[in-house]
Amino acid sequence: QVQLVESGGGLVQAGGSLRLSCAASGIILRINIMEWYLQAPGKQRELVASISSGGSTNYVDSVKGRFTISRDNAKTAVYLQMNSLKPEDTAVYYCHMRTLYGGIDYWGKGTLVTVSS
Repeated sequence: QVQLVESGGGLVQAGGSLRLSCAASGIILRINIMEWYLQAPGKQRELVASISSGGSTNYVDSVKGRFTISRDNAKTAVYLQMNSLKPEDTAVYYCHMRTLYGGIDYWGKGTLVTVSS
């Protein structure tokens, strides 16, 4: 049974920083894409950042220059460094991984980030 476990969420003041972590446990096939999504209250889940197996990264415009996604393939883990946080970044953040072969999707249960003004 594969599980993704996120950590690092919490309450922070505007302008502060948080580092989210997501680690996979269980029998893990080779992972292609690792991503972070967010879901704000009353809104749909949306992609924040992604990183390919080769290390190529993509970000939604609203977090460019503030967030950095990284991965550790040996640990099957993905991280999201969030700087200069804004109240509008408040959301539940989910990690997502897709296997290279078979395109199997795994999701974490989410970690809450709250940014106070």
